[in-house]
Order: sequence, then structure tokens, then C-alpha cells
Amino acid sequence: MRLTAFTDYGLRMLMRMASAPDRAFSTAELAEEFGLSRNHLAKIMQRLAGAGLIQTRRGGGGGAELGRPANEIRLGAIIRLLEEGQPLVECLSADGGACTLTPRCRLKARLQSAEMAFLSELDQSTLADIALEPVA
Repeated sequence: MRLTAFTDYGLRMLMRMASAPDRAFSTAELAEEFGLSRNHLAKIMQRLAGAGLIQTRRGGGGGAELGRPANEIRLGAIIRLLEEGQPLVECLSADGGACTLTPRCRLKARLQSAEMAFLSELDQSTLADIALEPVA
């Protein structure tokens, strides 16, 4: 399974935030640290904030911080959130896609099972398990 860049960057951002849970991070700070676009990170932050994984504040002393303790945030939940709308293959999309094999395909069920196993494995770990080492 290949994760989208959106998910990859979201995980990096959360790993960094988990390394210093008592402070807020600005989009500009994280964008510079990871060499990414501020606009792209802002979209990711918006999705994470909408799910309550992070909290954001505007103004002086503002920024983003974890919305709850890192040991309460399951990796599978993060992946499900950030990969929402990105099916593993076309036939697993909400509308079933346009696959011509659908009526007789024996691969779809196996892919669904593998995806569920992948996410189940990630549900065994939390954000705290993968937090970056604190920057000195």
C-alpha cells in the first residue's frame, strides 16, 4: 500500500508535534522544517483540526498543537482520516469505479482484506510510539 503525500506530510507533522506536546507550531515553522509548501500544510492542518487531532490558535503565541495526548491517537485512525477518498484501487472507491472485472473479480475481496489488516496493524500503535526525538 502506498500512502499519498498528503498523509505522509500529515504524519511527519504529527510526529514533530508529538515530540514537543506542550508547544504550538506555526505552519511556517513546520513548512520550513520539512521543506514543504505552507498552503499544503495548511490544508493538512485543517483536516486534522476538523477531526480534533490538533487544535489551532491564531495570533501571537498561536499555532497548532495536539488536540489530545499522543498516546490516545491511533496510527490507523490518522491514516483513515488522511487517506479518506483515496481508494487502494478503483473498484474500492465509494461508487465502485468503472472496473469491467467487477462482476467476476476475485481480487477485490483480497485487497479489502489486506487493507483492513494493514490498518488493523497500525491501530496497534499510537502517535506516541512514533514521536520524533525532541530537538535539542
